[in-house]
Parts: sequence; structure tokens; C-alpha cells
Amino acid sequence: MLRNYEVLSGDVNLIGVIKARAVIGRYLNRTNLIYYSELSRLVGGEVFVKHENHNPTGSFKIRGALNFFHHMSGEELESGVLVATRGNHGLAMAWAGRWFHVPCTVVVPEHNNPEINRIVESFGADLIVHGHDFYDAQSYCDELVDTAGYYYVEQGNEPEILNGLGTMGLEIFEDLPDVDAIICPIGGGSGCASLVKVTQAINPNVEIIGVQAERAAAFYESWKKGERVTIEGADTVADGLAARSVFQLPFAIMKDHIADVVLLSEEEILEGIRLALQVTHNLAEGAGAAAIAAALQIKDRLAGKKVALIMSGGNLDHEHLLQALA
Repeated sequence: MLRNYEVLSGDVNLIGVIKARAVIGRYLNRTNLIYYSELSRLVGGEVFVKHENHNPTGSFKIRGALNFFHHMSGEELESGVLVATRGNHGLAMAWAGRWFHVPCTVVVPEHNNPEINRIVESFGADLIVHGHDFYDAQSYCDELVDTAGYYYVEQGNEPEILNGLGTMGLEIFEDLPDVDAIICPIGGGSGCASLVKVTQAINPNVEIIGVQAERAAAFYESWKKGERVTIEGADTVADGLAARSVFQLPFAIMKDHIADVVLLSEEEILEGIRLALQVTHNLAEGAGAAAIAAALQIKDRLAGKKVALIMSGGNLDHEHLLQALA
């Protein structure tokens, strides 16, 4: 049966996010929102970074995974869960699955970050390598569900995952109530969609600005066209942005409430990684550094404003780190 994602979007709401915070607080500390004077000078406003890279699995995804497992029954997850990932979603589900004693199978594309693969397995998950990219891995999951009976967790289409991710936005408003703009990377769209929901409930005047790679601009193309599209390829150094399509539920939430989408070249993404190291002394993956690069690109628009940048993750592989520093 086809799901009505416009209706389903109503299940992602501020009450759900507040309830999720009580769940997540048993496992995670809140992440820091830190003001950086040098970033502020470069951008011309007051710039703060939300350090989701400080979470146990190195990204914001763990928030959604914990809330998802909390809300699922043992019967639903009896055969285990199945996820497709380039990294952070798989890490989060494997880590949280250990706490909830649920077997987890993670499908990654060929040539995936070997460090990510190794850590996923160290968390006790089964790893399957299949397909050229994340889109192929997703398609293979559909086949496995039909044959093995897993619960397939489409990270962007589970409302309780988005409610969990929304706790990130709730913390921003608590720490910086007069924030003017929040800049967030968009891959599959779940993190940015959760921010939209929290912002619409607390202060709709705050601008939510998305960031994508020029080579993986699936949401941007969908947003401009007014309908969800799948692009031909998503070849970018930023694994967290390498999605050929945005998930249905996030698109339903974001399409009318995103103020803008900034597109980054590969060189700008690498410069963001360098700046994250130099200015914040943090190792950020490509997607995690994207908000910094985007803020510099649109600094005239941000001048004089209070801006929160989402450093969504820090799981950068050795090869891309050397590339950024070269």
C-alpha cells in the first residue's frame, strides 16, 4: 500500500520531539552549540556551530535511531532490521541496535569507506556490500525484505526517526532563542526536515537553509520542479550528501518551508573541511563541513545575523582528509 506522506508528516511534530528528548537523554548528552569568533568575522554575523560530530557514532543520526527502537515492538523487530547506508545511518542503527538487543544488517555500496564498514561490524551488525552507490544499496534492500523478512528502516520515512532528529533543533532554540537562520546539509533530507518541523512550531520566521553538493543536488532539483525526482548520479566527496533522491517524507515536509538551497562545488566542500579544522579544531566529514562552506558563499545574506551551522558528522576517511589538506 502506498503511504500518504503529506498525512504522515503530521506524525512529526513538536510533542513527538519533546517526548523523544526524554528517550534520547537516557543515552546521549546534549551536543554543544559553540560561538566561533573567526567564523563570525569571515561571515560577518554571529556564527555558532552545532557539534553533532560529538555524538557517540560521530553524527546526528544516533538521535533518530534511539527514538526509533524505543517506539518499536519486539514482534515488529523479531527478524531484525535492515538498513542501506553510506555510513552514518548504518553506524547509528548498529550502535542503537546493541542497546535494544535487535539484530541489524547493514547494506553498503561497493568502495564504501572501509573504516565505516569496520566500525559497523564492530558494533555487532552484519555487513553486506552491494551496488555502485547508495541508491543501488537501497534497491537491494527491497529484494532482501521480500526474501528474509527483515524490517527495512528507510531512515527518512520513519516519523519517529525524524522526531528523534528534531531534538537537535530543540537544543538550538533552547541555547540560542533569537537565532535568525539555521544552515543544514541535505542528503536524504531527514535531518533538515526535522529542523523544519521544530522551527515551524517554535518560530517560523527563522530561515532554514539547505546545503547540497552540485554533483548530488537531488533535493534542489526536486524543490525547483515542485515534485520529487531521482537524478542520474551523486558522485561527491561528501558521502553524507551523496543521494540520488531525497526521501518522500522529508520532501513533503521541506518543499514549502525551505528558504533556500546552497549548492557547493567539490572544491568548496574540501575548503569547508579545511576551515572546520583550522577555525573550530574539529574534524568534519564533507557533509558536516558543508554548512561552513555555504555560510561563506552567502555571507552577504547572513551579515549581522545570528546563524547556527549544523556540523552533522565527523566520520571523514583518511583519503578525503588528505585530499582536503593537499
